[in-house]
Amino acid sequence: MKFGATVFLRGVLVLIGIGALAFLLWEPQAEGVNAHHTLFQTYFQDPFIAFIYIASVPFFVGIYQAIKLLSFVGRNKEFTPQAVKSVRIIKYCAIAILGFVVACEIVIVSHESDDHAGGVMMGAFIFFCSVVVATAMTVLERVLQNAVDMKSENDLTV
Repeated sequence: MKFGATVFLRGVLVLIGIGALAFLLWEPQAEGVNAHHTLFQTYFQDPFIAFIYIASVPFFVGIYQAIKLLSFVGRNKEFTPQAVKSVRIIKYCAIAILGFVVACEIVIVSHESDDHAGGVMMGAFIFFCSVVVATAMTVLERVLQNAVDMKSENDLTV
């Protein structure tokens, strides 16, 4: 892959991360429940928002590892144990996001309210996106690990 393409993809990932962070900081203020709350009440007294912030950590770790993986690809070092480790961490981050989404959906459905549809739908979307990422990273991890194993066998025989 050309170096320029990996730089572009890394830039896209950085913009996705910045956009996600901006959304995490802006959305609680726009929420109707927090219309008359102070900033302290909005950000520090709502346990659901704290849960969402904690649940976003695997997303940002996954973004960082994807940027790191693209830097390996840009330097033609995609068939290294470090690249396999980055793919494995991305897979674990996707699985962690799955767990957080399931817990969040349980909290949303267990509270008595007539308006579950929006939260459940967003959770379902994030759930399926995480399943796709985890599956793709599992396949990529196997392919990369096989390539690394073959490369190490060839290096031993030479």
